Amino acid sequence: MSLGASGLYAFVSLIGSLTAHKSLGAQSTVLNGSQAPGRPLLDLFLQLTSLATDVAPVLLAWYLLQRAGPGRTNGFDHGGGFRAIGLDRTQPWRDLGRGALLAAVIGFSGLGLYFLAFKSGLALNIVAESLPRVWWRIPVLLLSALENGLLEEVLVTGYLLSRLRICGVRPAYAVAISAVLRGSYHLYQGFGGFAGNAVMGVIFGTLFLRWRRTAPMVIAHTLIDAVAFVGYATLAGHVSWLP
Repeated sequence: MSLGASGLYAFVSLIGSLTAHKSLGAQSTVLNGSQAPGRPLLDLFLQLTSLATDVAPVLLAWYLLQRAGPGRTNGFDHGGGFRAIGLDRTQPWRDLGRGALLAAVIGFSGLGLYFLAFKSGLALNIVAESLPRVWWRIPVLLLSALENGLLEEVLVTGYLLSRLRICGVRPAYAVAISAVLRGSYHLYQGFGGFAGNAVMGVIFGTLFLRWRRTAPMVIAHTLIDAVAFVGYATLAGHVSWLP
């Protein structure tokens, strides 16, 4: 209903890109664009409304986890809210350290993979942001990074993997399902976006099944996107190596 639908939309978008009269590398996609060009105040309210509605599935996941009855299967609690997927404050420093390390390793590797895919014609030019240069630009980009981290890691890592394991799906299959779903809603970026995010899904899924905690993945994803969004806003037009 949320990221699954986004995966379908991204697949159709990829078909459109592949059937266009130019290569993938000659096409662009904007991640954080203006929703009301020339009207910054209206744009701000639309941005905040979009962020709030996009994070709604996270609240649904919390509700479903909260209302589930007591029990434990394959190391996962049936209920208990976000505590059941390890999104709490019981291990703040360990979660922060793990998240920062994951962000550093995956962030740099992902950037290299993107440039390789882009130069090979397997990915679109990703424009991380095209917001107006006003005071709320950076705060909105940071909120967008947090929204991505919460939405994807709560749903695709914590909720999906824990429910699959409770249903008896074998770990390798559960990780594969989660990774393919993660890659699917990035297909609008091209094949590089799918591959890179699927690999990220395998790493995050494997570590989640080992740690039983979603918090490090939320931290890592938020840091990766925050650096990408703000870095692009700072460097675009000032360095030659950025597409």
